[in-house]
Amino acid sequence: MKIFTKMYESCLRWARHRHATYYLGTMSFAESVIFPVPVDVMLAPMCLSRLEKAWYYAFIATVTSVLGGIFGYFLGAFLFNVAIEPMLLSTGKLEAFNNVMSQVEKDGAWIVFLSAFAPIPYKLVTVSAGIVPIGLTEFIIASIIGRAGRFYLVAGLIIAGGEKMERKLHQIIDYLGWGVVILAILAYLLYKYT
Repeated sequence: MKIFTKMYESCLRWARHRHATYYLGTMSFAESVIFPVPVDVMLAPMCLSRLEKAWYYAFIATVTSVLGGIFGYFLGAFLFNVAIEPMLLSTGKLEAFNNVMSQVEKDGAWIVFLSAFAPIPYKLVTVSAGIVPIGLTEFIIASIIGRAGRFYLVAGLIIAGGEKMERKLHQIIDYLGWGVVILAILAYLLYKYT
């Protein structure tokens, strides 16, 4: 089944849309707070479709993601007792959230940096950082370094690979997509049953 090939081709079409930069910025902001889909899904095809704008797209993704992170930080700081804690209690996720919070409190900026760069849910750390709290300046610096590192790496890889990378991605996108789905299911099962 070529589901991911169709999605990838759709992302390439959307990436050429005249409002693609706004979509990227909105997605990047939302992903830092609540949105579950990583920005790379939109950023990579946009960079492929317009190689000359790849660094600009990485910049837009970085700025809007950090702004979303700051929003998440203040959300955690001001709304934890009112909205977040009751939601976590009702979904049974309070213990997992408390584990993330204790790590954020212990390691501060390093956790923010790692979650901003690596495929760790950045949104959990942004909200946690506002609850603990980590200093806002420390949080912003770690977020900028991590998010810029990640998005500029994606742009650089796309620029370096160019058309050849695009052709190769197009050939293996379904294998990658199903691989991610299988990994997500395994991670969920590990989380649920361990």
